[in-house]
Amino acid sequence: MVARALGYTYIDSGAMYRAVTLKALRTAVPVTDVNEVARLAERIELAFGKGYEKTVIYLDGEDISLAIRTPEIDHEISPVAANRLVREILVKKQQELGKDGGVVMDGRDIGTVVFPGAELKIFMIASVEERASRRLKELEQKGEHIQFEEVAEEIRRRDREDTQRSHGPLKKADDAVELDTTNLSIHQQVGIILQLAKSKITSPQEPF
Repeated sequence: MVARALGYTYIDSGAMYRAVTLKALRTAVPVTDVNEVARLAERIELAFGKGYEKTVIYLDGEDISLAIRTPEIDHEISPVAANRLVREILVKKQQELGKDGGVVMDGRDIGTVVFPGAELKIFMIASVEERASRRLKELEQKGEHIQFEEVAEEIRRRDREDTQRSHGPLKKADDAVELDTTNLSIHQQVGIILQLAKSKITSPQEPF
């Protein structure tokens, strides 16, 4: 929504790791096989499409936007996201996509690894309970039924693994603006971020 309001390109970096995870599962490559998963990441073609309120991502020409948002992918993605070789490959792809600026990119290492020189970094947080509630609603809309505590525990597990991994860990950049979204609607979040972005756009900035 922020990207659309600014006329920027939106890039969901997490969707790229989910796509690699999906490819591994489809081709029976163990997600813990560091080298084979990296080879998959190197060979696949990823592209983003225009979406109104959701990420549209293509894997080798196939729209996998819904296929990557399942509990199975949630459960299997951590070894892929922690894979140093995969991260190096996807970081290069992300940097290529955003090299000319004019992008809104999200992900757990964007402000610290992918674009440490970004003009605006926002570190968004929310309580585990609120994140689980939001995730549960997404899954229910897709016809999937899962217990609240199971979703919450999956979020806690991923947070632990992502903050403790040695490559591209989940970490707040020193110059990032922290935004607690627990009690904010999506429209309130967008409004706050747009204000921050526009203050940067209207002030002289160093090159991206």
